[in-house]
Amino acid sequence: MEMIDAALLVLRLGIGLVFAAHGAQKLFGWWNGPGMTRWQGAMEHMGYRPAPLFATVSALAEFGGGLLLAIGFLTPLAAAVLIAQAIVIVGSAHWRNGFFNTAGGFEFPLTLAIGAAAILLAGPGAFSLDAALGIDVAPDIRLVLAVLGVAAGLVVLALPRLQQETASTQS
Repeated sequence: MEMIDAALLVLRLGIGLVFAAHGAQKLFGWWNGPGMTRWQGAMEHMGYRPAPLFATVSALAEFGGGLLLAIGFLTPLAAAVLIAQAIVIVGSAHWRNGFFNTAGGFEFPLTLAIGAAAILLAGPGAFSLDAALGIDVAPDIRLVLAVLGVAAGLVVLALPRLQQETASTQS
């Protein structure tokens, strides 16, 4: 059992810290990231209104969700948020470029989403804050959270189109 817990720790640290690093690029401009001003512009370009709100939520989802996943605190919730965020990333920025990352495709964010989903379904493992604090979410609840994460991502992904349709019918 300890090897599975060690594997979950490695997976949580890897997936969580990569998400957190991407969030830090957006929030703080670290590692040649856009920072919030340019990230808001990118969100507006993708059709998300109000752009400051969506930029802040997405950057905090990646940064905060990634850190929570890495330390294994509120793991099912963090993983569900990261799944939703990855779906939005894939659909808004990478889908049109095909699969492979070399062409700006969705290979990388899809891999992060798969990792977050695996952690969500398996649980955080013994080497987590959740385990240390006795937070144990039942498998059926974790499955519901996975479905909710997917649904939330799809809803947010559809928002720019819905907003455009609403604006065009009001014109």
